[in-house]
Amino acid sequence: MRISELSRRSGVSNATIKYYLREGLLSPGRATAATQAEYDDTHLRRLRLIRALIGVRGLSVAAAKQVLDTVSEHQTDTHHVLGLVIGIPTGNGTSEASREDDGADRGGRRSEAEALLAAMDWSVSPYNPARHVIDETLEALRSLGLDHDWRFLLPYAELAGQAARLDLDELDSLKDPLEMAERAVLLTFVLEPALMALRRLAQEAESMVRHGEAAPPVPHPSPAPDRDRDRVLDPSVGPARVLDPVLDPSVGPGRDRRKFGEPERRA
Repeated sequence: MRISELSRRSGVSNATIKYYLREGLLSPGRATAATQAEYDDTHLRRLRLIRALIGVRGLSVAAAKQVLDTVSEHQTDTHHVLGLVIGIPTGNGTSEASREDDGADRGGRRSEAEALLAAMDWSVSPYNPARHVIDETLEALRSLGLDHDWRFLLPYAELAGQAARLDLDELDSLKDPLEMAERAVLLTFVLEPALMALRRLAQEAESMVRHGEAAPPVPHPSPAPDRDRDRVLDPSVGPARVLDPVLDPSVGPGRDRRKFGEPERRA
């Protein structure tokens, strides 16, 4: 396909595709003339992954290129590829001492995240930043008066495990590593807000079941006052004349003469 067709099918502009080609994110097409090239489905899949990494996950062009290069190098290692594209560090540049500290808190005890992972029998990278999120969240809850430890999260971890199985079932149907990597980014970063929204909806539905009261009606803003509804037809002059009870003294006080072009009367 020509670059125009590649642009149409990928949703990426010609200028952006050319920029990705210059920066090395996208490999050159097969040259057919001095200024023309042909592209295939491999370019399309890689371009979609680039768009997911930069547009959805928010990586810089340089960071996206590093991920793409590593994905190309480890295409046969699905677990490694998925970890790369959803943002689990590989540990490059991390000292062995810091790696050993990942499973312990500042007092040398096992962190709560580590205890939770052990209870769930989950094998998880020591560099996964979600570990710290677990510890920090539980610490924040305790500082606010909720005396919960890692055991409080066990039922939620069970639900998360079910969600993860659904995610991986979705990916297992794909054979191409680039397509699988793109789908992993979309399932992780685009679907995640919908999962949070489902929790909010489920909370309301469960509250309805338990408490048996309908949700209060959502208040709507009052409509703007309709002056025509307050007007009175004067049958003495026919339907063409409309008297305003607010502005016409014949049906009410307070006529504003300036609005009708009449001079003000001076006392």
